Amino acid sequence: MFLSCFKNINIYTILLRVFLALLIGGIIGLERGRKRHPAGFKTYMLVCLGATLVMMTNQYIYETFSMTGDISRLGAQVVSGIGFLGAGTIIVTKRNQVRGLTTAAGLWTAACVGLAIGIGFYEGALVAGGAVFLIMTFFNRLDVFLYSRSTVLKLYMNLNNTECVTKLVEFFKQKEYQISDMQIYKEKEAGIRWISIVLTLKLPKGMDHEKILEEVAEFDGITYIEEL
Repeated sequence: MFLSCFKNINIYTILLRVFLALLIGGIIGLERGRKRHPAGFKTYMLVCLGATLVMMTNQYIYETFSMTGDISRLGAQVVSGIGFLGAGTIIVTKRNQVRGLTTAAGLWTAACVGLAIGIGFYEGALVAGGAVFLIMTFFNRLDVFLYSRSTVLKLYMNLNNTECVTKLVEFFKQKEYQISDMQIYKEKEAGIRWISIVLTLKLPKGMDHEKILEEVAEFDGITYIEEL
């Protein structure tokens, strides 16, 4: 009942909605900015604020000039248009890693939260904003745990020679690690040549990824190894 007083457009609701957009957008972007992702604290605040302003403008037009127009028209353009900004944060690295999906999803959700704030749906904006913050912070630990227990292990390695590749394949066969995909690249920089491998293994259940990395790192000829 109390929030129903802040549904219409006036100077007080404008100030409240702008404040909430900056607050919730900033909280969502805080985690991304702390981890030095492409879209951080300021980007999320701007996206949420922009979406809020669009929705307030839409409501203002609807209430001031016409009571028969579509009040969701401008908001629909934000939902679809934010995809272009999100796509700019998604990159595929040299090692075939896809980066920026969580950032892009967070930007899209921040825009949706801004739309909810802009139209006066404060309850939904506050609950959704809090949920997004929990997902990006506390649920990240669960994500890391699930990756560490996965039966699929993807490795990136730098090797000095091709003989090491053959030894690795034999080692994985002995351990009964199934190779589901292997991509080999020849690299050269400053006159130095080496071989890069992106390898995907299918592991038995309960295998420790760190232990496998330590075993593989002991091979002669491997100069660098990491889990992707």
